[in-house]
Order: sequence, then C-alpha cells, then structure tokens
Amino acid sequence: MLPRLIAAPAFRRASQTPRLFAASNLRQSQVARLSPLQLRLLSNETRKAIDKAVTSAPVVLFMKGTPETPQCGFSRASIQILGLQGVDPQKFTAFNVLEDNDLRQGIKEYSDWPTIPQLYVDNEFVGGCDILMTMHQNGELAKMLEEKGVLVPAESETIEFKPSDPSNLPQQPS
Repeated sequence: MLPRLIAAPAFRRASQTPRLFAASNLRQSQVARLSPLQLRLLSNETRKAIDKAVTSAPVVLFMKGTPETPQCGFSRASIQILGLQGVDPQKFTAFNVLEDNDLRQGIKEYSDWPTIPQLYVDNEFVGGCDILMTMHQNGELAKMLEEKGVLVPAESETIEFKPSDPSNLPQQPS
C-alpha cells in the first residue's frame, strides 16, 4: 500500500477531469460523478476490434471462458439458454474476455453495460445474463431468434422407414 502522502496527490491527479471531456457532450456534473476508472475512454483500436467481433457472426457472446469451459455461472447460464433455444452453431461465435483485458473493459464501455456476459444478435446489443433469462422465460428470446433466422433449421420432412420388401428384413434366429 502506498503511504498516504504519496497516494493522496496521485489520486487527486487521477481524479481530475481530463481535458478530453471539456469538449465532449458530457456536462461537468456528469463527469464529476464518474470514478477515475470510469474516465477511461475506449481507444479507437479497441473500438474497431469490438466492431469487427460484433459483426463476425449473427449471434455473438462476450463471456468469461469458452462455450466448452465457461469460467463463471452467468456465462454458463447464457450458453445453456442459447443451446436450449437452438441457436445454430454455424451462426454463433463467442469471445473470451479473460484473454484480453482491453476487451474485458472495452466491451463494457462499448455497450454501456457493466457486466459480462453480453449478447449481440445481428449487431445489436441484447443484454446480459439477467436479460437473457427473462427473455427466455417469457418467450421473447425464442421469437427474436426465430425472426433473425439464427436457429438450427427444422427438418422439412419426416423420414419414415418403410421397407420395400418384407422378405429383405433380417430374420430372428430360431
């Protein structure tokens, strides 16, 4: 821990309103409520990378871990919900935010949503695990995913086994 005399000036410098905000559309009262960590601006490089990730598939999940090995319960629940809904794996991709701290912090700023996981469908932010759970329970998620055409296609015809010649069937041993 830093001694109080060293930490106090450093904290004051970190908590001062940056000049970047003076020209922005944020009022000083809004900036004053932000913590020093929230004053960080999303870099153009990170924004472009997230833009590319969001457009990489029709259904994109930013999560902790991977679909095969989620690293938190909320990410696990989100993957399970998407699986129950029948999202086509060919139209789905996931990004592990634990592999890149810029992505982990940047996605929160990008969506203005404080938690992970985050779901995007057709380049639009849907929400986090709590929103997915609610939409799953009330049927809104199924309707939206069907409208967007991201579900595994249902088989159009039922295949029924009809032997052409009953004499070709295997015989039971006597």
